[in-house]
Amino acid sequence: MSTPSPIPVIFVGEGGLDGGQLTARQRGWAEANGFSGQRGKLLALPGEGDGLAGYLFGIGAAEGRPAFVAGLAATALPAAEYRLEGELGDPTLAAIAFRLGAYRFDRYREAKPVPTLVLPEGADAGEVDRHVTAATLARDLVNTPSSDLGPDNLHKEVERFASERGMNFKAIVGDDLLAENFPMIHAVGRASAQAPRLLDLTWGDESHPKVTLVGKGVTFDTGGLDIKTAAGMLMMKKDMGGGANILGLAHAIVSAKLPVRLRVLLPVVENAISGNAFRPGDVLHSRRGITVEIGNTDAEGRLILADALALADEESPDLIVDMATLTGAARVALGPELPPLYSTDNALAAEITAAGLAVEDPFWPMPLWSPYDGQLSSKIADMNNTGAGGYAGSVIAALFLRRFVGKAKAWVHLDILAWAPEARPGRPVGATDQGIRALFSVIRQRFGA
Repeated sequence: MSTPSPIPVIFVGEGGLDGGQLTARQRGWAEANGFSGQRGKLLALPGEGDGLAGYLFGIGAAEGRPAFVAGLAATALPAAEYRLEGELGDPTLAAIAFRLGAYRFDRYREAKPVPTLVLPEGADAGEVDRHVTAATLARDLVNTPSSDLGPDNLHKEVERFASERGMNFKAIVGDDLLAENFPMIHAVGRASAQAPRLLDLTWGDESHPKVTLVGKGVTFDTGGLDIKTAAGMLMMKKDMGGGANILGLAHAIVSAKLPVRLRVLLPVVENAISGNAFRPGDVLHSRRGITVEIGNTDAEGRLILADALALADEESPDLIVDMATLTGAARVALGPELPPLYSTDNALAAEITAAGLAVEDPFWPMPLWSPYDGQLSSKIADMNNTGAGGYAGSVIAALFLRRFVGKAKAWVHLDILAWAPEARPGRPVGATDQGIRALFSVIRQRFGA
């Protein structure tokens, strides 16, 4: 029995029916059905008898067309094998978009078949697999509820991740955090039944440029004693989204064998409530030696990141990147699709911004506005973990983190959401990847052979 041929999906731009890629019969069918290349519109093409000849897929007008428009096709098409034709743009990016648009999280229900793809001509198969694997890894981790991905299970997942990629792995768990001088990671996570920990992965030649990635790993955030509302807790399984996306980026770097000395630091905790939970008004010591008064226990992510950043900075790396689902203020300022980017290197920030726009992984540069630094002042400690005025919350959080970085040649902080509240091209509703493609592109350009 012969294997069915892949079904063609012909990409057509707005008003592009006369572009020469369609037969007269196909053009007539499209016009009769009101199809003119409208963005996201799918039209089945009749074949011989009752057969299907393929589909027309509208990609819209050239101006404002998202690079990931192919993801809309995967969302709309029934399960089968397809090949892409017509106005694809970058074939590699189109293939990535299509495969990510077909993403489903089926761990807790019967898995249904999804559309598959024969790579279009000119697509880089390694690049497609690299980024689809990286994004899928991040999405699967974020989508998994905390009942199955608390600190213990996330630890196991990360250890397996390291083993499969030939990375060295080290974990500092529980009271050993105090012995090895990570007091804020310990304080935030000590109230949970599952111990806090710092996971440390390394890979690559020590003589290569040092790139260190730090990801927030709060597996669930109640808010601590400053407890969140029920609505505020609903999506808090995603509070380890920074760590998940850092792992996705690490996969891409290792997969491409970039000539860097890579280090990945993941402070992993559950911000729970019990008799030994840290309290508003407490003063915590940090690895850097800075004392921090707690203005709010729900500003816990910056505390665990601070200890991890201090460790990263001790090696004076060429680059530190941290990702964290850190502030609601970032979403108020820029919405769910456009995370803010902070950096001590303005040229690097511009590179990441440009790269992100090119690969449908956008960021927007925001200022480390030093005049706001005074809002972190405390009357009894070196600093407070929250701003005094309630304004510029994302900027204030970035300024807090900046105090724990000083030796690195460059530092980048990404305040991501790691969640798509509405479907968009290549990003179904739910957990999503952010930062992987943009940062990989810049790291490869800066440090690649």
